[in-house]
Amino acid sequence: MKQYFAFQWHITDECDQRCKHCYIFSEDNGKALKAVSWEQMQEVVANCFDMCEMYGRMPYFYITGGDPILHPDFWRLLELLKEKDIPFTLMGNPFYLSDEVCQRLKKYGCQKYQLSLDGMRKTHDWFRKDGSFDCTLEKISCIKRAGIRSVIMTTVSGKNIGEIPEIIDTVVKYGVDVFAFARYCPTSDEKDTGMTPERYRELLDVCYLKFQQYEAAGCQTYFNRKDHLWTLYEYEKGIFKIPENAQPGMIYGGCNCGNCHLTILPTGDLYACRRFSSKVGNVFENRIADVWVCEMENYREYTKFKKCAKCELMAWCRGCPAVAYGTAGDFYESDPQCWKEIV
Repeated sequence: MKQYFAFQWHITDECDQRCKHCYIFSEDNGKALKAVSWEQMQEVVANCFDMCEMYGRMPYFYITGGDPILHPDFWRLLELLKEKDIPFTLMGNPFYLSDEVCQRLKKYGCQKYQLSLDGMRKTHDWFRKDGSFDCTLEKISCIKRAGIRSVIMTTVSGKNIGEIPEIIDTVVKYGVDVFAFARYCPTSDEKDTGMTPERYRELLDVCYLKFQQYEAAGCQTYFNRKDHLWTLYEYEKGIFKIPENAQPGMIYGGCNCGNCHLTILPTGDLYACRRFSSKVGNVFENRIADVWVCEMENYREYTKFKKCAKCELMAWCRGCPAVAYGTAGDFYESDPQCWKEIV
């Protein structure tokens, strides 16, 4: 079976929330909202399909926004993906979900629907808007009843790091299928996430024990160790071991930037990663297959990693270069939450 190539596709900026950590509105809250037209949607799908055919991959779309369901051609796009047998996940808000909507999403082939919980009620609603927390929990059951896998994603920062254990308890209580968290990437003039390496490692310690307890009890929630610093954590605990047959110079894991992922914005701009300023082309002006082997090379120069290149885990970890960029303005700078000392 061919490997998937992931496209995170932002089809619209339209959204009912103005989250405090949103990349779209962080620089200018008065910006004009963008959205792709139906003709452009067809062009994007064709360009992505061409890229995957060129490199022997299968396309996988993460359709998002804004809130993608607010796009006037949202259902038309899903019909196109179904016709071309392209699998997809939706990343959006809970507000327009119902049993009827979720069943329709399932009919078009939606595999997962990702919602966000960025704290318990008071904190989450402060990040997003009043009522968002309760609405999110309420709509998990709609997603599951339709046979779609429910995903909860948390963005961790100094503001909510102490609430992550309680969020884990909550998603288990509501039967969420997948839970993961990633760290906040600083934007604009804000350069501090409010987390020291020691504090972040303490969080992983607490979460690891909680995951173990739930898994031993037969919990059906899958705890996705999304943050690549989990690799360092599990290496130190002896859970992850470097394979004896590992080949020097090969990349086996870690950040997908430059390996199997691209982001497409409503303007058509191609980003190496949505989590930091990383434009590499435009889907309406460039062939993605060409961008992948030319402009994307700037994100595959692994010897440039200032700290990771000296670490035995470089081929499996590399932390989060997007967080490094948001903090220091350099993709190859060391991850600010990495606690490992490199001699």
